[in-house]
Amino acid sequence: MNAANPMALAIPELGRMLRAGEITARALAEAALDRLDTTGRSLNALVTLTADRALSEAEAADRELASGLDRGPLHGIPYGAKDLLAVAGHPTTWGAAPLASQQFDDDAAAIVRLREAGAVLAGKLAMVELAGGFDYNQANAAHTGPGLNGRDSGRWAGGSSSGSGASVAAGCLPFALGSETWGSITNPATFNGVTGFRPTYGLVSRSGAMALSWTLDKIGPLARTAQDCETVLAALAGPDPSDPSTMLAPEFAREESPRRFRFALCRAVLGDVDPLVLANFERSLDALRELGSVEEIDFPMLPYREATGVIIDAEGASAFEEFIIDGGPLGLTAPENRYGLLDGLMLPAVDYLRALRVRRRAARAVDQALDGFDAIVGPAETRVAPPIEARFDEYYADRADEHLGAAGNLCGLPGLSLPNGIAEDGLPSGLLMMGRAGGDAAVLAAGRAYQELIGV
Repeated sequence: MNAANPMALAIPELGRMLRAGEITARALAEAALDRLDTTGRSLNALVTLTADRALSEAEAADRELASGLDRGPLHGIPYGAKDLLAVAGHPTTWGAAPLASQQFDDDAAAIVRLREAGAVLAGKLAMVELAGGFDYNQANAAHTGPGLNGRDSGRWAGGSSSGSGASVAAGCLPFALGSETWGSITNPATFNGVTGFRPTYGLVSRSGAMALSWTLDKIGPLARTAQDCETVLAALAGPDPSDPSTMLAPEFAREESPRRFRFALCRAVLGDVDPLVLANFERSLDALRELGSVEEIDFPMLPYREATGVIIDAEGASAFEEFIIDGGPLGLTAPENRYGLLDGLMLPAVDYLRALRVRRRAARAVDQALDGFDAIVGPAETRVAPPIEARFDEYYADRADEHLGAAGNLCGLPGLSLPNGIAEDGLPSGLLMMGRAGGDAAVLAAGRAYQELIGV
């Protein structure tokens, strides 16, 4: 990391500098605002710079820290939020041109919790329009332009949390919030070479967030390390009366002595992986064996992708029914999005109910398969980030579907994407760790141990 740019540092180091008087929260906010306004804009990663709010929150953090009031490890740390999270006084566009002037009166629950933890909101970050629920097939699917990768601007940043992944990778912010319905945190984390965490469904309140799929949507962090993701999650997690799906937060406790982890592996569900990505994964397995055991298991082969797709189509069409009927999709950027989800309005109820039954069966079967394991592991993506001009159906035409991402989202399971090396064309690949429902702390502990072992 380049110490000349504090935004390229991890949260613990920034916190140490703040408390040692080596830097102020205002200086951190100014650095974040400058990086977002320049590098962030050049990557199409920024929607709105929240400068006045950032400086006000930063100055308040400096006063509180000087007076002895310490709100914890995020106090004075800048961050950005995916533009589907409401922020009072600023547009919340959901990535879509027809909604460019949309505003809400209150902050989303996740924004409130980070403010209470002392974090400083520096900007609202770009995303694929309407979180990708309208079946986009190429990178230019946002009113801010195609999301450019923070490692290589000729490649895609991933979706739908494109701005979150790119802004962390490019050293604009130490962490950002993203959301995932199906791959929208782990995908941009992998493509940009940062760490991203998808929490168990219901662990983080979605109050004030755009709804694509009420039973699949999740909010989580993208950051430098698993430790940083754990720090952010600890501030976000917990019950919220305004979101009845929320649950109690787990305890994140560091063991006094290193623990041994138990990892599961099923090669049958990994898909057709690019050789260089697979080579990085094999090296990751060698590292994981130093942390514990890696055991081959049989993973239940169920129609995860099909069931997840039906649920998104049905719930997305319901969530956007008025928008669709009123012709809102005709103003979307990607031509294919102008007709996406129309079929969802005509989806038979029996198909939706069948998908819910598959999910119930899948949740039981996957939980049984992972019983006794801290996480099942696999490549986070089968290929590196595609060229910015690529059509996804062509780029992935020769790759079989992988199942872990679909299974994890269908069943609401925690998933962690960790950078694990450089693959094709100098681009990063990722290691996926996925745990049982509620096993967030174990997955993050395993990810933290892996990164400490490889020197991240």
